[in-house]
Amino acid sequence: MQVCSFLRFGLMWDFSKKGWRISAVSEKGTKGGALQEGAIMSRENYVIPQHIAIILDGNGRWAKKRMMPRTYGHAQGSKTVEKICEDAYRMGIQYLTVYAFSTENWRRPQEEIDTLMNLLRDYMKDCIKTSKKNNMRVRIIGDISRLDQDLQESIKRLEEASKDNTGLRFQVALNYGGRDELLRAAKRLAGDYAAGRVDLGTFGEDDFENYLDTAGIPSPELLIRTSGEVRLSNYMLWQLAYAELYFTDVLWPDFDKKELQKAIEYYNRRDRRFGGV
Repeated sequence: MQVCSFLRFGLMWDFSKKGWRISAVSEKGTKGGALQEGAIMSRENYVIPQHIAIILDGNGRWAKKRMMPRTYGHAQGSKTVEKICEDAYRMGIQYLTVYAFSTENWRRPQEEIDTLMNLLRDYMKDCIKTSKKNNMRVRIIGDISRLDQDLQESIKRLEEASKDNTGLRFQVALNYGGRDELLRAAKRLAGDYAAGRVDLGTFGEDDFENYLDTAGIPSPELLIRTSGEVRLSNYMLWQLAYAELYFTDVLWPDFDKKELQKAIEYYNRRDRRFGGV
């Protein structure tokens, strides 16, 4: 199922006119007929989301299509993550959050889990140098207490080493679940309330967000999920309340800069009213 298959246009920067040239149009047209083929959309009118969240789905199916083990697909998927981080930063995206391992993924075969954890170990070894080279700040969200001790220590070293970098803010969700995050946040809030540190009379949404794993990070404006699945899968349930949702049949290892641009084009076609008219 190609949920966004109605999008039949692409944007190309026109250096002579200093604007984005629309190379095709939607089958359904646009609201008010605003976009026409060959039209120029100014850089000011083309909005790059500040924060994009991605559900990295389809690694196993990608490998199966090639008669390879699922673990091979995860290895290729990790390479795609690195490329998309670079592409996202060059496009002006400030925050990128990827769903790497959920609280439910522990139900997978142990061999697959072991492969994912080893890929994570390799990533942690390389990422300190990569984050320094690319000026990228890395932050892990989720409950890392279930991970092996060496992984927990590697995560802390990476976060400490990259904390002052000012480029892309890259969040990796590990042993993460939206319900689990909310439950842990509620427990911390309850503890602070019992200790007299919280006044519920003045407590609001902004205060509650400080108890989430994503404290200090703006909510995503756009969610991308690959592989044709159409659900949130317990991902960032609080933060995605007003995100635009983009689903594509493309399997994660095949996702590239062109596919990222398609998602941003879709985002620019949305009318974001936030409950208003």
